[in-house]
Amino acid sequence: MNTGVDERDWKLFRRRVPAWQERWMERLDREYLEILQSEEKASERFWALEKRIREDKKGIGVVIDMRRSQMEWNIMRLLGQGVITLDELEGFSEELRARFEYFSHARHADDQ
Repeated sequence: MNTGVDERDWKLFRRRVPAWQERWMERLDREYLEILQSEEKASERFWALEKRIREDKKGIGVVIDMRRSQMEWNIMRLLGQGVITLDELEGFSEELRARFEYFSHARHADDQ
């Protein structure tokens, strides 16, 4: 990854991360409700939820290293984990968007 992060991209990234995280956590909350509303025994629901939260709280959609040098890696992980889509990179520099579109297409080609 390129370590020279464009100032405008960095500022935009810092502004967008909180909304991306909030939306991701809303999704997690809905999934947690599904666990809690399942037909399993209360103890099984409890332990399933505890395990899921323990795993999820380490994810990029919840905790993110906000160092400028990590911005592109963070975007790659946000895309890879489904926290954001390529469309949500609208407004970033053409160079940055093109780089991630390339990686996304390459990744999908590897999946086939």
